[in-house]
Amino acid sequence: MKNLFLSLTLLALGSALQASAETPSAHQLSGNLMAYPYVENEPPAQTPPPAGYEPFHLEHYGRHGSRWLIGGNDYLIPVQRLESAERNGKLTPLGDSVLHALREIEQASHQRLGELSDKGAIQHQAIGRRMARNYPEIFNGDADIDAKATVVIRCILSMANALEGIKEVAPEVKPTKDASYADMWFMNYDDKPAWPIKDKAEETVVKEFKERHNAGDAWLSRLVTDPKFAADSVAPGIMPYLYWVLANTQSHTGQPWLLEEVFTNDELKEIWKGGNAFWFIHGGHTELTRHRLPYVQRNLLRRIINRTDSAVVADRPGANLRYGHDGILLNAIVLMELGHYGEEINDLETLDARNWRDYDIIPMAGNFQLVFYRPDSRKGAKDEDVLVKAMINEREVTLPGTPVSGPYYRWSDVRKYWLDKLAAFKEIEN
Repeated sequence: MKNLFLSLTLLALGSALQASAETPSAHQLSGNLMAYPYVENEPPAQTPPPAGYEPFHLEHYGRHGSRWLIGGNDYLIPVQRLESAERNGKLTPLGDSVLHALREIEQASHQRLGELSDKGAIQHQAIGRRMARNYPEIFNGDADIDAKATVVIRCILSMANALEGIKEVAPEVKPTKDASYADMWFMNYDDKPAWPIKDKAEETVVKEFKERHNAGDAWLSRLVTDPKFAADSVAPGIMPYLYWVLANTQSHTGQPWLLEEVFTNDELKEIWKGGNAFWFIHGGHTELTRHRLPYVQRNLLRRIINRTDSAVVADRPGANLRYGHDGILLNAIVLMELGHYGEEINDLETLDARNWRDYDIIPMAGNFQLVFYRPDSRKGAKDEDVLVKAMINEREVTLPGTPVSGPYYRWSDVRKYWLDKLAAFKEIEN
């Protein structure tokens, strides 16, 4: 089976997250369907903290791992369209192979729509193991480890697998875990006033952008021998379902990787650009949505600040682990201005050039981690001595403000910046 991942280069501090190659791979051009890049491969090495500092607390939000597609038509429509060509004897050899694979995948998807895949479980186990291995000062028998998931089964199972990975390294850890509608106000907040703003932008600027970036229909000739039949009887309705199914085979062990045989890299990039623009509108900092969408996750940010405040005065280490969805993860990253994702962009054509790429932010099992450090308490540490480091998908990124050293920022400065930003939200909302 082909290696699903390209190795990613370590980014210099303060630089944008970006793909490891000038031409992104087909796996990356799967956008938010890309499998997590660090399972067999290790993430970049972390920068040591300033001398005398050690980690004592961690705040986290992670997307569920690789999953089955959510809608039944996602799998069924490509099969139905290609079967019409099969009945009329118009499939190419590749088309025949693709249809055979699609049938098997569609059958395997029965009663599994939206569920965590085998690879999704493995991804979170690996992330959990690295958490415990990288921060033994936090993940030990004395720690207060609290894990929460949204009420969706793939998120609950992602949490369970992450905790399994943690306990493989730190078996003495005794985490609490829960998944309740009572926590949805910060785990998956439904900010109803925001959605019409997003929907309007999707119906206008995103629609126009996608029309400019049409992948064409040359790929159809690789599957169907008769161009007219392909245009009349196969093409209608088959996209984007065919792209989704073929891209998502990287979420499963044993499913064939045919995406690159059906689509060229140029075609994939045009398809991906439309999806990337969709996700930018969903949570990016832009006047196209009146800068409103990142604030959908203001409750989550307040929760992080409050929980960290409690941890600073606690007498034992701890972590708050949260398992949810890509839309929450994306908007929270932009709201917190992690890396360069707080930068304002008002032209969708510049997204790629400015390194705004959904596969760098919200792959399957995507996550952010905020790790907090302080000097040994015996040295008379004060609250203002607490430092914080941020990571997106286990890669160190910048935070708002000026670092004390490397990727380490004074928590009091970051906390004030975020609180001031949240306090100003009413002016934006009104």
